[in-house]
Amino acid sequence: MKVFISADMEGVAGIVDWDQCRVGGAGYDVGCRLLLGEVNAAIDGALAAGASAVTVTDAHGQMANLPPDGLAGRASYRSGRQEPDYMMAGLDGTYDAVLFVGYHGAMPSPSVLSHTYNPRAVGDARIGGVRAGESGINALAAAGHGVPIVVITGDQYVGPEAEPFCPGIAAVVVKRSLGRESAESLHPEVAREHIREGVTSALHRTAERSPPPVRGDLEVDLLTTDMAVLAARVRGVERTGERTVTIATGDPLEAYRSFTAAIAITRGLSSS
Repeated sequence: MKVFISADMEGVAGIVDWDQCRVGGAGYDVGCRLLLGEVNAAIDGALAAGASAVTVTDAHGQMANLPPDGLAGRASYRSGRQEPDYMMAGLDGTYDAVLFVGYHGAMPSPSVLSHTYNPRAVGDARIGGVRAGESGINALAAAGHGVPIVVITGDQYVGPEAEPFCPGIAAVVVKRSLGRESAESLHPEVAREHIREGVTSALHRTAERSPPPVRGDLEVDLLTTDMAVLAARVRGVERTGERTVTIATGDPLEAYRSFTAAIAITRGLSSS
């Protein structure tokens, strides 16, 4: 069994501040250590369920937040910026299951440090009219490759948010968001125990799981009209409102790639 882990950061127990998630931030070293602990717990859980290979894709920020030699189980590590498939880089149809570790809620939600890809560009997103955060959008890539998503870890909001796009997904709650910049977290060791057990249990039922269904087209509300105009220059992206673009999901993997390309080209505008 091959397992793919997409590892974000804001949903990790103990992380509540952007400085814990950004290179050079006062708490960045602590954030990276906490992230490593939860990723390794997921790896251990996968190995206990019989995984023969595990790939960890660094899905946060500059995508180089983990020490490769610190990963458990001799897991391979996909890292580095400008990956065309971004948070799902490296996934293909040879994998049997996807795990989302350290995920957070969509931009409009009260989830701690909530955002959807780029908080300076994306105000909201929907698939088939249902709010989609990063889990729902990333599920398009998994759907395109035909791989089920079996676990998501984070706060109390990530499971319900992912469920419409990943039916039956197991949610491991490691903290309770109290607002966008505060949370009550489990002790890291307890959080890791829950992740390890949750991953093992979910992977034992992988045969019962199907790839994510595609619920409809992807709509993205950008923050400015300039961003919408620029995003619509990407193949497959159509401007359907003043600040809204729509991406057809007939080919979910191509839809995901169109979305990530649109996000990439709007980053220059979002820095102004």
